[in-house]
Amino acid sequence: MPFGLSTAKLRQPHSSIPANPLLAEPMYLAGYIERLGTGTGDIIRLCKEKGLKEPDFIQEEDFKTIIWRTFNATWEVTGEATGEATGEATGEATGEVVEAVKRIVVVLNGEMKRIEIQEALGLKHQENFRDNYLLPSLESGYLEMTIPETPTHQEQRYRLTAKGIKLKKKLKKSKKKK
Repeated sequence: MPFGLSTAKLRQPHSSIPANPLLAEPMYLAGYIERLGTGTGDIIRLCKEKGLKEPDFIQEEDFKTIIWRTFNATWEVTGEATGEATGEATGEATGEVVEAVKRIVVVLNGEMKRIEIQEALGLKHQENFRDNYLLPSLESGYLEMTIPETPTHQEQRYRLTAKGIKLKKKLKKSKKKK
């Protein structure tokens, strides 16, 4: 960071000291960058608007900004979500099963390919499905691969484990009561 600027000062209105003012001015005039000195304030404001934890600014050997995210909106979380979401939010620490896992368990019949499960859920984005549905279901033990030694095998299918079958029965019972 430039001399006189600290990570604490980044949280307050501050002047900007561009590394190369000769490049910064034409980039501003061309619309590629905003007013100098507003970036960190904008990041903080946007995080607050989205209900996220304020970002961390860290100056070590290099400068880092950590922008925190919340759990996926379909995940069942009680209380305040804290910490960095790592994809391991299966809810098992509190005894809850996240909604995304429940959805897979309900639609899974026998052995199904990833695309079949995704279509049954009405989900189009493969990465979102993998990160928010498939991996939490596998990691929490409700789902298993038919070819675990080759996770990306073209004939890979998924099936419920005994734990998944038990949850599916429980979900069907609770649905009948409603």
